[in-house]
Formats: sequence, structure tokens, C-alpha cells
Amino acid sequence: MLKQAIRNQRVSLKWKWAIGTGVGVLVIFGLFSFFLFKILTGSLYSVERHNVENTISQVNDRLRSAQVINYQTTNIFRPNFNEKSTEHQHRVFDDNLLANLTRKDLAVTVYDLKGKTVFSNQRNPLQMKKVSHRVVKHQKYHGQKIIVGQAPIINRNKQKIGYVEVVNLLRDYGRNYHRLIWLFGLTSLLVFMIISIFGYGLASYLLRPMRSINITMRELEKDPQTESRVPVLNTNNELEDLSQQFNSMIDRMQRYIDQQRQFVEDVSHELRTPVAVVEGHLKMLKRWGKDDPQVLEESIESSLEETQRMKSLVSEMLDLTRADQIEINYPNEKTNVARLVNQVFNDFKMIHPEFQFTMDNELIGEPIVQIYRNHLEQILVILLDNAVKYSRERKEIHLSIANTKQFVEIAVQDFGEGISEKDLKLVFNRFYRIDKARSRDQGGNGLGLSIAKKLIEEYHGTISLESSVGSGSVFKIELPILQNPGYDQNY
Repeated sequence: MLKQAIRNQRVSLKWKWAIGTGVGVLVIFGLFSFFLFKILTGSLYSVERHNVENTISQVNDRLRSAQVINYQTTNIFRPNFNEKSTEHQHRVFDDNLLANLTRKDLAVTVYDLKGKTVFSNQRNPLQMKKVSHRVVKHQKYHGQKIIVGQAPIINRNKQKIGYVEVVNLLRDYGRNYHRLIWLFGLTSLLVFMIISIFGYGLASYLLRPMRSINITMRELEKDPQTESRVPVLNTNNELEDLSQQFNSMIDRMQRYIDQQRQFVEDVSHELRTPVAVVEGHLKMLKRWGKDDPQVLEESIESSLEETQRMKSLVSEMLDLTRADQIEINYPNEKTNVARLVNQVFNDFKMIHPEFQFTMDNELIGEPIVQIYRNHLEQILVILLDNAVKYSRERKEIHLSIANTKQFVEIAVQDFGEGISEKDLKLVFNRFYRIDKARSRDQGGNGLGLSIAKKLIEEYHGTISLESSVGSGSVFKIELPILQNPGYDQNY
């Protein structure tokens, strides 16, 4: 239960950043401090060991001229403060050996050959050991680390006249050791606090845009169609990219919602009539069709026509819906325009032999456009099929194709009824029919041009219409060229 409660506790990213940064820096600083501490303490220890060795050497030097060691010969280690001369006083205070003898943590003891103490600056905590050569080592004394130096005293005649023992209790070293521990400890704590505060402030500054994203997400949760957007940052970094991508995601999501709603509304509206027709025929069959073969035949035929129309309508609506997902489903598709246009042109010549099809090919090279082949074919079929449907007396259709350095242009021209100026702006709307009664007889749903326009725009192209009543219409398509291997740059 406690674990679950701890797990469910929310910890701000700012605090995680601050603590993580502080701990990270603390670890790095700790390692640095550890090595620096080892270096400093090692240096201090070396100094103390050198003092022991130096004291042993100085004692040997002072007693080198003696033949035996007794109280008189070791009297040189006792400074005479009764001497009033300035030179003597300077010599006393400048004497390193005498300075070491005054240290409370340095015990210097001189023994004669029998092991009797003849000089000691303070009580020696250790027992005397006779050695044949100089020995400097560290050992434990009452749980504390000390340095012990022992050596024989040799005079000028190379005779052994006694022994010297120097014990360094390392009191100054211990005090400095603990001071360094406290210093590095407090410094580490101070560094941790400073870096944590700095990390928290930096995280708060960097995560400030996330607050705007969070607010926008909450508003989006309340109202999927909200107009609220994340303010675009001018930071020229990943957060600016994130805000732009987030806004783009919202726009796309809302567009999909609108498309779904529009799809449902359009389908329900357009299916109402054929459903009503089928329902009427079924009621008529129920009432009279059982006994009247003519009624039965007419009702079945009409129902099949309406069913086919509904099937066609749903198929076109799905095509229109899928046209909004081009970037997801067909991001890298390419098409050779010349080959496809020639294929569609020949297909229509074969299907409609009563029409005169002509094509003007002014292409330079073989332009490649970024569009799914079937989609471009679908667009051309829609335009040519409309040209066939609305050509009454003059059954002639022109197809032309040309290109510039950047764009390929396709035009479909018919010589049919034409479109009034009032209808020119509406022909690309969903379910719009210029002559609704005749369009229905011809089997049109008013979606073909909407599908063509949507497909063209999703591939970053344009479609336009020029028309006049009684003279016909010209549909023009313009698509950006991805590559054109045969294009002459100097053309």
C-alpha cells in the first residue's frame, strides 16, 4: 500500500532535473574532491615523515664529533636562553632541530649504547629498540596512526655511540586531516545546493513552453474543436519545432474530425433519396408486386439502379476521405506524366469511339511528379468523363500537356454546354450539380470534381476552370515537377 502511494506521488520534472543535476555534479565533485583530498593528505603525511627523517639526520650531525653520548654531549639540544647576545638568539630561533624539539607531537629521544636515555624532549610513548640501520615506519598507537624513526648514531670514526628515536604523533596532521574532511564535506554540500537551485531555475526556464502545451492540451480535451494553439516560440531550437508540430497535429486532428462529420452528414443526406426510392418500391412490391409481374420487374430494376447509385456514392465518399491521408499513405510515390496521359488518352479513344479525341504533347523531357499513379489516373478519368457527359452536339475533346522548368500542365477541353459564371465557384463543392435532375439521370453524385480538387491540392498542385455558356469548358491541372532527366536547362 505504501509502495503504491509512493509510486502514485507526482514528482515535478523540474525537481527531478534539479535533484538529478545536483547529484550528478555532486558525484563528479566528490570524485574530484576524493582525489584532491588524497593528494593533499599524502603531501601532509610526506611532510611529517620528512620531518622525522630530517630530525634523525640533524641529531646524527650534531653528535658526529662526540666519542660517547652522555648528558654533557646532548646538552647541545637544550637551548641556552641565558645568553644575551643577539647572534645567539637568532641562532636559537633559526635552528630547525631546536624548532622540531619544541613540537608537542614530536618526541625525540637519544640513548647511549646500553639503552639508557640521555636526552628526551618529552616522554617517549614507545620502548627503545636497538637497530643497525635507519628505519622509518608508521604504526598504530592506541588506535592512532604514528610515524616512528629509529637509527644508530655514528661518529666521525664510524663508531656506534648510541641511538636516536623520533616518534611523530601526527597531531597536527590529524587536525589538518579532519579540517580537510569538513572543508570538502561542506563544499560538496554547498555545491550540491547551488547546482540544484541552478538546475531548478534552468529547468523552469526551459520547460516554460511545456506549460503552454499543457494548457492547450487541457483545452483540447474539453473541446476538440478549440481554436486555442500553442504560441509559436522564436527560440530556434527543439522546443520551437515541438510547438509547431503540436499545432500541426491539432490542425490535422480537427480536420479529420470535420471530415468525419462532413462524411456522415453528406452520406446521410445523399442516401436519403435512394433509400426512400428503394423503400417505396419494396412497399409497392408488398402491396401489388406479388400478383403483377410488370410491377415486380419495374420495382426490382429501379431498386437495383438505386442500390448501384448508393454503392457508387459510398465509394466516391471513401475516395474523398482517403484523399486527406495522402501524406500518410503515399509519401514517396512518383509518376511519369507522359506515359500515364498517353495511356488514359488511348483508353478513352477506345471506350468512346463516337468522340474525336486530340492531344497536343509539348513536353520537354520526361517530367516526373510526386503523385500516386492511380490518383493521377483517377483525376484524368474524372475530367475526361465529365467532358464526355456534358458534350452534346459537338463531340470533340482536346487533351494537352506541356511543362516549364518547375511545373507540368495538363488541360482537358470540351465543347459542350459550358458553365455559367455563377456556377464556376461552386462546381468543386461536394454534391454540387449544375443541373441536378439531368446529372442524376446521368448517374453523377456531384463528387467527382471535389475528389479531383482534393487530390491535386494534397499533392501541392492546383486545378482551375475556364468556361462560358454554350462554348464549353477547359480544366487545367498544374503539378510541381520532382525531376526531369530530359529537360534542357538552356531551353
